[in-house]
Amino acid sequence: MEGEYNSMSELYKLAPSFVPKPHVWGKFKTASPVTHYFLCDFIDMQNYLPDPVSFCARLADIHLKSLSPTGQFGFVVPNCHGKILQVNEWDSDWASFFTKLLLNFLRIEIEINGPWHEYEQAFRTIVTTVIPQLLGPLQADGRVLKPSLVHGDLWHENAAINLATGDPVVFDASAFYAHNEYELGTWRRKTIKFGRPYFNQYLLNIPPSEPAEQWDDRIRLYSLKFNLAHMIGWPGAP
Repeated sequence: MEGEYNSMSELYKLAPSFVPKPHVWGKFKTASPVTHYFLCDFIDMQNYLPDPVSFCARLADIHLKSLSPTGQFGFVVPNCHGKILQVNEWDSDWASFFTKLLLNFLRIEIEINGPWHEYEQAFRTIVTTVIPQLLGPLQADGRVLKPSLVHGDLWHENAAINLATGDPVVFDASAFYAHNEYELGTWRRKTIKFGRPYFNQYLLNIPPSEPAEQWDDRIRLYSLKFNLAHMIGWPGAP
Protein backbone atom coordinates (compact mmCIF):
# COMPACT_ATOMS: atom_id res chain seq x y z
CA MET A 1 0.00 0.00 0.00
CA GLU A 2 2.91 2.34 0.59
CA GLY A 3 3.93 1.72 -3.00
CA GLU A 4 0.49 2.50 -4.40
CA TYR A 5 0.15 5.57 -2.19
CA ASN A 6 3.45 6.93 -3.46
CA SER A 7 2.60 5.98 -7.06
CA MET A 8 -0.69 7.82 -6.95
CA SER A 9 0.84 10.76 -5.08
CA GLU A 10 3.51 11.32 -7.71
CA LEU A 11 0.94 11.16 -10.50
CA TYR A 12 -1.46 13.47 -8.61
CA LYS A 13 1.22 16.15 -8.25
CA LEU A 14 1.44 16.37 -12.03
CA ALA A 15 -2.20 15.76 -13.01
CA PRO A 16 -4.67 16.42 -10.17
CA SER A 17 -7.71 16.21 -12.46
CA PHE A 18 -6.52 12.89 -13.92
CA VAL A 19 -5.89 11.00 -10.67
CA PRO A 20 -7.92 10.67 -7.43
CA LYS A 21 -6.23 12.59 -4.61
CA PRO A 22 -4.40 10.17 -2.28
CA HIS A 23 -4.71 10.86 1.45
CA VAL A 24 -3.12 8.16 3.58
CA TRP A 25 -1.97 4.58 3.80
CA GLY A 26 -1.33 2.42 6.83
CA LYS A 27 -1.80 -0.86 8.67
CA PHE A 28 -4.66 -1.90 10.94
CA LYS A 29 -3.39 -2.48 14.47
CA THR A 30 -5.46 -5.53 15.36
CA ALA A 31 -6.36 -7.17 12.04
CA SER A 32 -5.40 -10.79 11.50
CA PRO A 33 -4.03 -11.54 9.00
CA VAL A 34 -2.04 -8.31 8.68
CA THR A 35 -4.17 -5.85 6.70
CA HIS A 36 -3.18 -2.56 5.09
CA TYR A 37 -5.32 0.27 3.74
CA PHE A 38 -5.03 3.11 1.25
CA LEU A 39 -7.50 6.02 1.17
CA CYS A 40 -8.04 8.45 -1.69
CA ASP A 41 -10.81 10.75 -2.89
CA PHE A 42 -14.03 9.08 -3.97
CA ILE A 43 -14.82 9.77 -7.62
CA ASP A 44 -18.15 8.77 -9.09
CA MET A 45 -16.95 7.13 -12.29
CA GLN A 46 -18.08 4.88 -15.09
CA ASN A 47 -15.81 2.31 -16.69
CA TYR A 48 -16.20 3.69 -20.22
CA LEU A 49 -13.25 3.94 -22.57
CA PRO A 50 -11.93 7.51 -22.36
CA ASP A 51 -11.71 9.74 -25.40
CA PRO A 52 -8.31 9.01 -27.00
CA VAL A 53 -7.53 12.67 -27.66
CA SER A 54 -8.02 13.90 -24.09
CA PHE A 55 -6.70 10.74 -22.48
CA CYS A 56 -3.45 10.58 -24.43
CA ALA A 57 -2.82 14.32 -24.11
CA ARG A 58 -3.02 14.07 -20.31
CA LEU A 59 -0.87 10.97 -20.21
CA ALA A 60 1.77 12.50 -22.47
CA ASP A 61 1.77 15.64 -20.33
CA ILE A 62 2.78 13.54 -17.30
CA HIS A 63 5.52 11.87 -19.30
CA LEU A 64 6.87 15.21 -20.53
CA LYS A 65 6.68 17.19 -17.28
CA SER A 66 7.86 14.56 -14.80
CA LEU A 67 11.41 14.67 -13.48
CA SER A 68 13.13 11.76 -11.79
CA PRO A 69 14.44 12.87 -8.36
CA THR A 70 17.72 11.07 -9.04
CA GLY A 71 17.86 11.53 -12.80
CA GLN A 72 17.70 7.74 -13.09
CA PHE A 73 15.17 5.01 -13.84
CA GLY A 74 13.36 3.53 -10.83
CA PHE A 75 11.15 4.69 -7.98
CA VAL A 76 11.32 6.16 -4.50
CA VAL A 77 9.89 3.09 -2.72
CA PRO A 78 9.25 -0.56 -3.64
CA ASN A 79 5.85 -1.09 -5.25
CA CYS A 80 3.83 -3.81 -6.91
CA HIS A 81 2.31 -4.57 -10.27
CA GLY A 82 -0.76 -6.48 -9.16
CA LYS A 83 0.52 -8.78 -6.44
CA ILE A 84 4.11 -8.89 -7.75
CA LEU A 85 6.81 -6.81 -6.11
CA GLN A 86 8.65 -4.98 -8.87
CA VAL A 87 12.41 -4.63 -9.12
CA ASN A 88 12.61 -0.84 -9.24
CA GLU A 89 15.93 0.18 -7.68
CA TRP A 90 17.54 3.20 -9.30
CA ASP A 91 19.61 2.54 -12.42
CA SER A 92 21.00 5.03 -14.91
CA ASP A 93 20.90 2.47 -17.74
CA TRP A 94 17.43 1.77 -19.11
CA ALA A 95 18.36 -1.52 -20.80
CA SER A 96 19.80 -2.74 -17.50
CA PHE A 97 16.74 -1.61 -15.54
CA PHE A 98 14.28 -3.24 -17.93
CA THR A 99 16.28 -6.48 -18.00
CA LYS A 100 16.07 -6.79 -14.20
CA LEU A 101 12.38 -5.92 -14.24
CA LEU A 102 11.61 -8.50 -16.94
CA LEU A 103 13.68 -11.31 -15.43
CA ASN A 104 12.00 -10.92 -12.06
CA PHE A 105 8.58 -11.38 -13.65
CA LEU A 106 9.86 -14.32 -15.70
CA ARG A 107 11.21 -16.00 -12.56
CA ILE A 108 7.88 -15.67 -10.76
CA GLU A 109 5.91 -16.81 -13.82
CA ILE A 110 7.99 -19.99 -14.05
CA GLU A 111 7.54 -20.64 -10.33
CA ILE A 112 3.76 -20.46 -10.80
CA ASN A 113 3.26 -22.11 -14.18
CA GLY A 114 6.23 -24.46 -14.29
CA PRO A 115 9.44 -24.69 -16.34
CA TRP A 116 9.56 -24.97 -20.12
CA HIS A 117 13.01 -25.31 -21.66
CA GLU A 118 12.29 -23.78 -25.09
CA TYR A 119 10.42 -20.87 -23.51
CA GLU A 120 13.26 -20.11 -21.11
CA GLN A 121 15.80 -20.39 -23.93
CA ALA A 122 13.81 -17.85 -25.94
CA PHE A 123 13.95 -15.42 -23.02
CA ARG A 124 17.71 -15.91 -22.73
CA THR A 125 17.97 -14.80 -26.37
CA ILE A 126 15.78 -11.79 -25.60
CA VAL A 127 18.05 -10.79 -22.72
CA THR A 128 21.37 -11.37 -24.47
CA THR A 129 20.46 -10.18 -27.97
CA VAL A 130 17.10 -8.42 -28.34
CA ILE A 131 17.27 -6.03 -25.38
CA PRO A 132 20.77 -4.77 -26.26
CA GLN A 133 19.74 -4.29 -29.90
CA LEU A 134 16.47 -2.47 -29.15
CA LEU A 135 17.13 -0.60 -25.90
CA GLY A 136 20.87 -0.04 -26.05
CA PRO A 137 20.64 2.46 -28.94
CA LEU A 138 18.31 4.69 -26.89
CA GLN A 139 21.33 5.80 -24.84
CA ALA A 140 24.06 5.37 -27.48
CA ASP A 141 25.73 7.76 -29.91
CA GLY A 142 25.15 10.76 -27.66
CA ARG A 143 21.40 10.15 -27.18
CA VAL A 144 19.94 11.07 -23.79
CA LEU A 145 16.88 9.14 -22.60
CA LYS A 146 14.70 11.03 -20.12
CA PRO A 147 13.25 8.97 -17.25
CA SER A 148 9.51 9.73 -17.32
CA LEU A 149 6.97 8.94 -14.64
CA VAL A 150 4.68 6.16 -15.93
CA HIS A 151 1.47 4.82 -14.44
CA GLY A 152 2.89 1.35 -14.94
CA ASP A 153 -0.31 -0.68 -15.35
CA LEU A 154 -2.43 1.44 -17.65
CA TRP A 155 -5.00 -0.87 -19.19
CA HIS A 156 -8.71 -0.16 -19.71
CA GLU A 157 -9.74 -1.57 -16.32
CA ASN A 158 -7.58 1.07 -14.61
CA ALA A 159 -9.16 3.99 -16.45
CA ALA A 160 -12.65 5.47 -16.40
CA ILE A 161 -14.70 8.61 -16.91
CA ASN A 162 -15.36 11.05 -14.06
CA LEU A 163 -19.15 11.41 -14.20
CA ALA A 164 -19.04 14.86 -12.60
CA THR A 165 -16.66 16.38 -15.12
CA GLY A 166 -16.60 14.01 -18.10
CA ASP A 167 -12.81 13.89 -17.84
CA PRO A 168 -10.74 10.70 -17.98
CA VAL A 169 -9.38 9.39 -14.69
CA VAL A 170 -6.80 6.70 -13.92
CA PHE A 171 -6.07 4.71 -10.76
CA ASP A 172 -4.37 1.58 -9.34
CA ALA A 173 -0.91 2.72 -10.42
CA SER A 174 2.40 0.88 -10.10
CA ALA A 175 4.46 3.89 -11.09
CA PHE A 176 8.14 4.38 -11.66
CA TYR A 177 10.45 6.47 -13.82
CA ALA A 178 10.90 4.70 -17.14
CA HIS A 179 11.26 5.18 -20.87
CA ASN A 180 7.91 6.80 -21.70
CA GLU A 181 7.22 4.22 -24.45
CA TYR A 182 7.17 1.47 -21.80
CA GLU A 183 3.72 2.76 -20.79
CA LEU A 184 2.33 1.64 -24.15
CA GLY A 185 3.56 -1.94 -23.86
CA THR A 186 0.39 -3.18 -22.24
CA TRP A 187 -1.71 -1.64 -25.03
CA ARG A 188 -0.09 -4.10 -27.43
CA ARG A 189 -1.75 -7.07 -25.71
CA LYS A 190 -4.68 -8.49 -27.71
CA THR A 191 -7.16 -8.28 -24.82
CA ILE A 192 -6.50 -4.59 -24.11
CA LYS A 193 -9.04 -2.13 -25.50
CA PHE A 194 -6.61 0.77 -25.95
CA GLY A 195 -6.09 0.12 -29.63
CA ARG A 196 -4.69 1.97 -32.62
CA PRO A 197 -6.53 5.28 -32.00
CA TYR A 198 -4.75 5.57 -28.64
CA PHE A 199 -1.33 4.82 -30.13
CA ASN A 200 -1.94 7.38 -32.88
CA GLN A 201 -3.03 10.10 -30.46
CA TYR A 202 -0.15 9.44 -28.10
CA LEU A 203 2.35 9.76 -30.96
CA LEU A 204 0.85 13.12 -31.90
CA ASN A 205 1.92 14.32 -28.45
CA ILE A 206 5.25 12.51 -28.15
CA PRO A 207 6.90 11.12 -31.29
CA PRO A 208 8.93 7.90 -31.16
CA SER A 209 12.32 7.99 -29.50
CA GLU A 210 15.31 7.58 -31.78
CA PRO A 211 15.97 5.24 -33.48
CA ALA A 212 12.37 5.83 -34.54
CA GLU A 213 12.37 2.86 -36.91
CA GLN A 214 12.63 0.53 -33.88
CA TRP A 215 9.55 1.98 -32.15
CA ASP A 216 7.17 -0.88 -32.95
CA ASP A 217 9.73 -3.50 -31.95
CA ARG A 218 10.34 -1.69 -28.64
CA ILE A 219 6.62 -1.65 -27.86
CA ARG A 220 6.44 -5.36 -28.64
CA LEU A 221 9.39 -5.97 -26.31
CA TYR A 222 7.79 -3.96 -23.50
CA SER A 223 4.56 -5.93 -23.93
CA LEU A 224 6.37 -9.08 -22.77
CA LYS A 225 6.48 -7.79 -19.21
CA PHE A 226 2.73 -7.20 -19.21
CA ASN A 227 2.10 -10.62 -20.73
CA LEU A 228 4.12 -12.16 -17.91
CA ALA A 229 2.12 -10.18 -15.36
CA HIS A 230 -1.10 -11.53 -16.88
CA MET A 231 0.21 -15.11 -16.80
CA ILE A 232 1.13 -14.69 -13.13
CA GLY A 233 -2.20 -13.16 -12.16
CA TRP A 234 -4.41 -15.45 -14.22
CA PRO A 235 -2.64 -18.81 -14.76
CA GLY A 236 -4.08 -20.68 -17.73
CA ALA A 237 -5.94 -17.66 -19.09
CA PRO A 238 -5.54 -16.73 -22.79
